Amino acid sequence: MSEFKHISVLLHETVGALNVRPDGIYVDGTAGGGGHSYELARQLDPQKGRLYAFDRDPEAIAAAGKRLEGLPATLIHATFDEMKEQLEELGIKKVDGVMLDLGVSSRQLDEAERGFSYHNDAPLDMRMSGEGLSARDVVNGYSYERLRTILFDYGEEKFAPAIAKAIVSAREKKPIETTLELAELVKASVPQRVRREKNPCKKTFQAIRIEVNDELGQLDRAMDTAFGLLKVGGRLAVITFHSLEDRMVKRRFAEYTKGCTCPPDFPQCVCGRKPRGEQVFRKPVTASDEELDNNNRSRSAKLRAIEKLRENATDE
Repeated sequence: MSEFKHISVLLHETVGALNVRPDGIYVDGTAGGGGHSYELARQLDPQKGRLYAFDRDPEAIAAAGKRLEGLPATLIHATFDEMKEQLEELGIKKVDGVMLDLGVSSRQLDEAERGFSYHNDAPLDMRMSGEGLSARDVVNGYSYERLRTILFDYGEEKFAPAIAKAIVSAREKKPIETTLELAELVKASVPQRVRREKNPCKKTFQAIRIEVNDELGQLDRAMDTAFGLLKVGGRLAVITFHSLEDRMVKRRFAEYTKGCTCPPDFPQCVCGRKPRGEQVFRKPVTASDEELDNNNRSRSAKLRAIEKLRENATDE
């Protein structure tokens, strides 16, 4: 296992948004390099507080374990949409805060052999857990229609039809095995002006990575799970890195903060519905100029946070 290099994005903003109490129970659903987990755990009373840090990547769990040694933290090798079941096995029913730092970690991008990057040649992989469906399986096994849909929906790639067609055509001759083979196919499928402006591979690689790791499905399942786990007064903080994730979080937070649903012409509320949550920030928090200078990967990061006001919309 190579050395784990990771710069935590929006570190102090995220931990600050959770309003950490020394005797609280907290969850980091994406332990990664352990940066957020460390900052959380060090604010806890070792006798009363506890952090439960999740990650699907066994290398991340090992690295975070070293960083959190001696702190009131428990590492759990599981995906964050499994947090409710995993915590219940440990006797934990409710928590004071949950944070999710979404997307691929710096280490996963930087380790060429993991197959996430289009800058280095490596076997097509992209599995965060190292298990199950791989990028090679997707590229060589999915139909043209399914590839086109994934590239368009998950990568917001307007050249999805041409790229999917090129992939299907190339694999008829031989399987597509490496990241650079795929990258060359993408480059050859877009207009020259697009290639001149920027590397055109980003959206395709993002789309395939999201499919391989079921990132949006996992987030969709985890949002209600995480909000449901919160005690009243507890907070959920989520860092997103692309518009698909951010829109999903924004919509779900809007649902939690929605109150009366009566028609506007009703003289008074008869539904009795009250907001279940209140957003901590009016607008999403983004990286400061200083952080942008030190970590280019923070450029697309957005932090949203919500505080739970009541368990049910009809509670007083």
